[in-house]
Amino acid sequence: MLGTAASAATIPTTTAHAANNIRRTFHTNPFNSLSSSHHSILCARFRCLSLRSFTAVSNKAMSHPQTLDAPHPQSSAAGNKQALISLSDKKDLALLSNGLHELGYTIVSTGGTASALENAGVSVTKVEQLTCFPEMLDGRVKTLHPNIHGGILARRDQKHHMEALNKHGIGTFDVVVVNLYPFYDKVTSTGGIAFDDGIENIDIGGPAMIRAAAKNHKDVLVVVDSQDYPALLEFLKGSQDDQQFRRKLAWKAFEHVASYDSAVSEWLWKQTVGDKLPPSLTVPLSLKSSLRYGENPHQKAAFYVDKSLSEVNAGGIATAIQHHGKEMSYNNYLDADAAWNCVSEFRNPTCVVVKHTNPCGVASRDDILEAYRLAVKADPVSAFGGIVAFNIEVDEALAKEIREFRSPTDGETRMFYEIVVAPKYTEKGLEILRGKSKTLRILEAKKNEKGKLSLRQVGGGWLAQDSDDLTPEDIQFNVVSKKKPQDNELCDAEFAWLCVKHVKSNAIVIAKDNRMLGMGSGQPNRLESLRIALRKAGDAVKGAALASDAFFPFAWKDAVEEACESGIRVIAEPGGSIRDGDAVDCCNKYGVSLLLTNVRHFKH
Repeated sequence: MLGTAASAATIPTTTAHAANNIRRTFHTNPFNSLSSSHHSILCARFRCLSLRSFTAVSNKAMSHPQTLDAPHPQSSAAGNKQALISLSDKKDLALLSNGLHELGYTIVSTGGTASALENAGVSVTKVEQLTCFPEMLDGRVKTLHPNIHGGILARRDQKHHMEALNKHGIGTFDVVVVNLYPFYDKVTSTGGIAFDDGIENIDIGGPAMIRAAAKNHKDVLVVVDSQDYPALLEFLKGSQDDQQFRRKLAWKAFEHVASYDSAVSEWLWKQTVGDKLPPSLTVPLSLKSSLRYGENPHQKAAFYVDKSLSEVNAGGIATAIQHHGKEMSYNNYLDADAAWNCVSEFRNPTCVVVKHTNPCGVASRDDILEAYRLAVKADPVSAFGGIVAFNIEVDEALAKEIREFRSPTDGETRMFYEIVVAPKYTEKGLEILRGKSKTLRILEAKKNEKGKLSLRQVGGGWLAQDSDDLTPEDIQFNVVSKKKPQDNELCDAEFAWLCVKHVKSNAIVIAKDNRMLGMGSGQPNRLESLRIALRKAGDAVKGAALASDAFFPFAWKDAVEEACESGIRVIAEPGGSIRDGDAVDCCNKYGVSLLLTNVRHFKH
């Protein structure tokens, strides 16, 4: 009985031994020194010998059922640990390969990676020596072969899997390290890329290997990020197997492929149709930072950067450089985004002050110092602890003004801000602002490009729309009243209209001489928003312009008439109410110019 079992146990080894004899032939006769006929002859001999050997021993095994209890083969046909490496980005390849070599791994590699390893003096087995097939179709087919994927996907705890590998002389892989063709970088490069070139940069074999290894992560470690090389090598040096470590690498691998596929899908959709709203949409997000908390301390939060192709070099707060201050919070990002989006709309030197995502002060002047002072004066109470944004460079003089300016409420208290954001800073300007406060966050941002897709989450879904990019230059201010506005009044109306689009609905803005005098926001009814704006504007309302984000549902004894009675000289609103005629009659009674824009600016 013992003799029978021992004899049966040699069956897998006999087959593997025959296969390995053929493999040694390939190792000593690289394909680049063999003709294609030699490829076919050697591979045919390998398959024939493998089949004959397996048939002979398997027939013998039929009479010995005990062979099912034979020990499993080791991780490769030669009894060695194998690592498969195929990299487009070869960063830290020497660190990885030397570390694996020291741990006793045989390295199997493809094309450029194999050449890089050979040039570095690292022993490497080329993939074609295992597949018995050269690269073909301009490199499109290299690793798509059972000798590769069988070695990755085989479950070590399944006897029939291991017996199948032995039957065909296939060794297993313990480590798979792959990153993909630089599709993302190619299609977003300056000047773009031809369609056919884009197609050729879509990786096929790489994702297949990554997905295979990630699926079989219980037996195969998969790595797609060079930053994980040190952790991989440390893990391999250890004596204990940590399935959580393996699962984390597998998760990262699937995430990597998903992000890659989303880029290909986005690019191909634009090449085919171009509509911003496709039938399905994948948004790849990359963690930029874990935040202390969300809107409130009891809410966990994090900040992610949108890695969609459309966001590459498209500006915005997400890609801003922080030069100084405490780490950004959830609310900081919201407020900074609101301030930056608002100030970026203005062509002349402008300062915007934001509190809780609403602009509470806006002013444009050739002298940016004056613009800053006027923006703060619009609502100094709200400005304290807010965000201040500029659309021009912050130099030494402006930085000093920001640092030293006293609150208009008492003339003594230095203004405090959470964030300063601007397109750039001089070295001296940065130095001065850093001295204002250790906590002051100083951001340098690039203007948002127009035409972005705006996404917003609701329970169980997402709303998508074009960004609201319209400016006064894009629309018509149609005079529907008897009184036509003077040039300066029209300018005031345009300025107020540009401000009101950034104020939460229901929104009213009162402005004059390129500065906001008062605003009312977020009220359930437009009349209350008007009254808040009038209160903030005070006596300065006389002769000012008023802009509303939506039409006035009532005029008499309501918002329109109260605005006229307060001294407003021009009103800009979208129109569209069934009572627009009442608004016209009311403005005519008080000698006020009424401009209809036919453009609504709801902001929720």
